[in-house]
Amino acid sequence: MSSPSLGTAVGRVVPRGSRVLTLLVAATLLIGGAIWLFPVDMPLVTLLVPLVVSSLVLGPRQLPWFVVFVLLVLALVIPAQDPMTVRIGLTVVIIFGLGFMVLLSSFRRSRLGVAGIQGEMMFVDLRDRILRQGGIPDLPEEWYAASELRSAGGTPFAGDFVVASRVEGRLEVAVVDVSGKGQGAGTRALLLCGAIGGLLSALPPSEFLAGANRFLLQQDWDEGFATAIHLSLDLETGHYDIRSAGHPPAALRHAGSGRWEVLESEGPILGLIDGADFPTVSGEMRHGDALLLYTDGMVETRTRDIALGIDRMLGQAERLLRGEFEGGATRLVEALGSRNDDRALLLVHRR
Repeated sequence: MSSPSLGTAVGRVVPRGSRVLTLLVAATLLIGGAIWLFPVDMPLVTLLVPLVVSSLVLGPRQLPWFVVFVLLVLALVIPAQDPMTVRIGLTVVIIFGLGFMVLLSSFRRSRLGVAGIQGEMMFVDLRDRILRQGGIPDLPEEWYAASELRSAGGTPFAGDFVVASRVEGRLEVAVVDVSGKGQGAGTRALLLCGAIGGLLSALPPSEFLAGANRFLLQQDWDEGFATAIHLSLDLETGHYDIRSAGHPPAALRHAGSGRWEVLESEGPILGLIDGADFPTVSGEMRHGDALLLYTDGMVETRTRDIALGIDRMLGQAERLLRGEFEGGATRLVEALGSRNDDRALLLVHRR
């Protein structure tokens, strides 16, 4: 039986955060001593190195005290600067100003309770885990489905998302647009994405939007509403049921005629009306048919009505797809919609 390594034993005795703090304190003392002994060769700005590193790796309990410690070391080594010039004075003011900014950020970070890099990694990991639910599950060979998402400004967080699940021979997909923009919409979308992913797999198709509506009503958000469209597709027969909650209508391309049909389905927006009813539009996808589900960012702009935007999207779909549906979702998202709004698109094709 192998004995634990020295690093593991030390880690059990001295917490990692304490070890990092000890190293930073030692480095600050060494830098302060060097500035005191060699004031000409060692600039004061060297103290910014432990200050910046501490803002990245120390937790909110340790960071304020370490910032005060660095500023104290700076105050002690100032008398060694001879003569005291305007340049040195400005350097001292800048270092104190940056230290004050780091101190303020540590107070805001105390709400999260973790260090800067660790908090960012946790948030990114949460985003990746939740958005992974939007991946299309494996489908039979006769089916092709792909989703694409683009956020306003190119950020990785968006108020639009796609959630998909395969349940008992059916493909269940929801395309959702959360109210608002920016960080507020992105955080609400992350929470709602996880909840809707669970509801999509747990509830019968006819009850899904009603369950999502109840969930939103319980959140008591200031902007607590969302639009959604739900597709329940039988992978054996091609029969589909589409239900909408204040969302732009789906569009079906008939392989026989080559024409696109807008599938109007009206239902109230999620999170506004308790006990709302969501009518169903049903049909059958035959071989060669294609189906588009999308958010309003694909078809609506400040200068264009949504109906005109749908016509333009279907015209672009006919031109860009031309029977080549693989990669079609990417081509459509890149060609259509407002760059100032989130965009999401789902393309389903029966080969």
